[in-house]
Amino acid sequence: MRISGFTFIRNGVLLDYPFVESIRSMLPLCDEVIVVVATSTDETLQAVVRIGDARIRIFEHAWDETLRSKGQLLAKLTNEALRHVTGDWALYLQADEVLHENDLPSIMEAARRYYTDDDTDGLLFHWYHFVGNYDFIGKPGSRGLYHHEVRMFKTGRNIFSFGDAQGFRRLKGKEKIQKLNARLIPAYVYHYAKVRGPEREQLRARAFSRLWHDDQWIAHRFGNQNFEYRFSFPIIPFNGTHPAVMHERIRQRNWPFTPAMARIRIPFRYRLLNALFRLTGWRPFEFRNYRLLPAEG
Repeated sequence: MRISGFTFIRNGVLLDYPFVESIRSMLPLCDEVIVVVATSTDETLQAVVRIGDARIRIFEHAWDETLRSKGQLLAKLTNEALRHVTGDWALYLQADEVLHENDLPSIMEAARRYYTDDDTDGLLFHWYHFVGNYDFIGKPGSRGLYHHEVRMFKTGRNIFSFGDAQGFRRLKGKEKIQKLNARLIPAYVYHYAKVRGPEREQLRARAFSRLWHDDQWIAHRFGNQNFEYRFSFPIIPFNGTHPAVMHERIRQRNWPFTPAMARIRIPFRYRLLNALFRLTGWRPFEFRNYRLLPAEG
């Protein structure tokens, strides 16, 4: 059984993505890691090369500025990386997603356990979304956040990146597209989403928004305004440990954010659904990129 990691990145240095840490966090599990580096204006390619691991296979790819709708360029680059995968399992991380070394044994055990289970297409991970800085996360279970996604799946099943690359789908036959059948495993993706500080976060947000909107929208949304942190979910302190590959970055880059510095407006419907989840554990009307298979006894 071979595991291939895959990812893509563009302007990771300029936009302050932890892409090097993300790649390093995959390496202990992987026989190879495919990295597609889209045309960049910074030292992203050199940073990937400097990791210096023979398992990393780098492919350069053009950045297509014409694909500025629905984040479709993200899926295109993800599928480009997936095209080069040669393993039995494909492990996917985006450039701001990192695995914790404490979870690696659980991931490997699940890969071995479900390798011969034909019903299982992929493995479903839990999520920590870091916001503000490295000391706070969006409250798990809250509406306005996604809490599980498939980040590892079997190859040879016509699986492809879907939509804006948050999830995957499987092509059955010539036209039928299905969600993946997934098993939930006790492992987390550490998503370092909005932790950069206002100036760097505004730069990243402008670049990211270009994948959905035209220049007029960008100018209206950002203009000359000071960047404002806006959240539609509660923020709580993170009391766990960060992946070891992140320690030096956190030491160098953390800044004194507090939730009081953000504009937190939770829609009324979210408040109702959050209360229902706290009382019953039920999450009605939740969008899922997958079909959850029942836990094995």
